[in-house]
Amino acid sequence: MGFLDRFRRGQKTRVSRPTGGARTGSTTVRASDKVDAEHLTTWVAERHGVEGFVEPRTAVSEVTLLLVAHDGEWTRRRVPNEKWAHEFCNKHQVPSYDAGLVGIPQRMREYNSRIRAERRQQGL
Repeated sequence: MGFLDRFRRGQKTRVSRPTGGARTGSTTVRASDKVDAEHLTTWVAERHGVEGFVEPRTAVSEVTLLLVAHDGEWTRRRVPNEKWAHEFCNKHQVPSYDAGLVGIPQRMREYNSRIRAERRQQGL
């Protein structure tokens, strides 16, 4: 529905409700699942110097766990809740932080910049 459609006379505004999973705004939000947990477990086991950053629920996504390795390589997956994320990190001996309080590490931004520069050089 367009913005001005609300003001047209003689027409009722119809808003359909979603029938499926969780929705926030106009976006369907996928819940975390077993595949996400397996990915995080494998990722932590294959890298060293990993830190976890628990990102709170937003209007467009559920709680996520951002894992950042020593060199800035990173992965992000949905998790059931913040408690689960911190417990996951404790179980895997990974320090965990609330991303809303401490932010995202600089080494992750530098890693992203390196990857973008490499892709530009390769012409991708």
